[in-house]
Amino acid sequence: MYKIFDFFFLKITVILFSFLCVQAYSEDLRIKINSGQVEPLPIAIANFTGKTENVNNIGLQISTVISNNLVGSGQFKAMESAAFIAPPTSPSIRPNFTDWSPLGIKALITGSVKSINDDQIEIEFRLWDVIAETDLIGLRLTVSSKAWRRVAHIISDEIFERLSGDSGYFDTRIVYVAESGPQNKRLKRLAIMDQDGENHQFLTDGSFLVLTPRFSPSSQEITYLAYFKNEPRVYIFNLETGQQELLGAFPGMTFAPRFSPSGEKIIMSLAEKGVTDIYTMDLNNQEVNRLTDSPSIDTSPSFSPNGKKIIFNSDRGGSQQLYIMDSNGKNVKRISFGKGRYATPVWAPKGELIAFTKMLKNKFYIGVMSPDGSGERLLAEGYLVEGPTWAPNGRVLMYFKQEAPNDDGKSTTVNLYKIDVTGFRETRIITPSDGSDPAWSPLLLD
Repeated sequence: MYKIFDFFFLKITVILFSFLCVQAYSEDLRIKINSGQVEPLPIAIANFTGKTENVNNIGLQISTVISNNLVGSGQFKAMESAAFIAPPTSPSIRPNFTDWSPLGIKALITGSVKSINDDQIEIEFRLWDVIAETDLIGLRLTVSSKAWRRVAHIISDEIFERLSGDSGYFDTRIVYVAESGPQNKRLKRLAIMDQDGENHQFLTDGSFLVLTPRFSPSSQEITYLAYFKNEPRVYIFNLETGQQELLGAFPGMTFAPRFSPSGEKIIMSLAEKGVTDIYTMDLNNQEVNRLTDSPSIDTSPSFSPNGKKIIFNSDRGGSQQLYIMDSNGKNVKRISFGKGRYATPVWAPKGELIAFTKMLKNKFYIGVMSPDGSGERLLAEGYLVEGPTWAPNGRVLMYFKQEAPNDDGKSTTVNLYKIDVTGFRETRIITPSDGSDPAWSPLLLD
């Protein structure tokens, strides 16, 4: 079977998308992911081959990106290419599995790149189960020659899904706040990049302050908060068309709204006369509905994936804690009871976990817990760590970390990090300048 996709906003056109699937595979090949550390699955990724130097170079870059994606997930260990006994020359050639099994390799990825014309190339790959000695999945795409990196992410997602049983997250993007300049005059611009830090672009020019961008879970749209003449305004930015829409000015707002699971509503907190409550807005008619009405500070709301519940933080109990309520504001229940204060809760895409920021004894932490408050685990810590955002498969978190001030008491750096939900393999994301407030996109391909 095949499908046709057009990605105008990325200037990519995928003409042929063909899967060659074999249902029989070794159950031992599946990665079993849980709350403990996962033993990485040994795999081999052969360089994608081609008949000319140009396509050979593209093939080498594709295999490198695939390797970086899979190894970076913490679930795979890639064998060095120099140790290959007999590198396959084409994905259509059945490997000699007896060359690979003694090395402990469980899965093998082979691929090729072929030039179609001056503007297009054909990329093919196949995933082999070394244990069962069969192919698991194949993919052939004809794309623009400039789209090779995007294809590498798509292939990585297919491999990750087949070997882990979970959807991938590599064909995604991150929007964040790029920071530069002195601490007393910080320039903050909206920026976007691939999840691995490549294809970086600035979306705003820094002429006004931007804060807390949020991705829609159902489309390539973001909301963000901008201060124009010291007045907080909320915008919706459509990344496919480049168009922006002003939702309105919201005095007293300090965080941008979050989308509902359907993308048809936003949820936000607004302060008025020293009291902060939670509201929703219907994006179709801009009707605003107030959900909480208390003398406390209720803020940082986030919908559950099914839209039936809302997590938020509040000081209504005397300290900043996490609470859950129905989507209509009823049945409010506290779920955090650990030491310290809790903030910025975000529901995981599948609903099984809630990520949060915790403050305890002059330190900040990124943690997760179940929606009933049980199973709290702290994954990252630092002088200041904040703003968790979930990968669309719920297996990885990204956040920002600020280092302690230098000797002058002022200079400091702020960077983006990601970590596996099991709490292992914290990795810094390299950006052109400092970065904060990341938000993870849904998969670009449905």
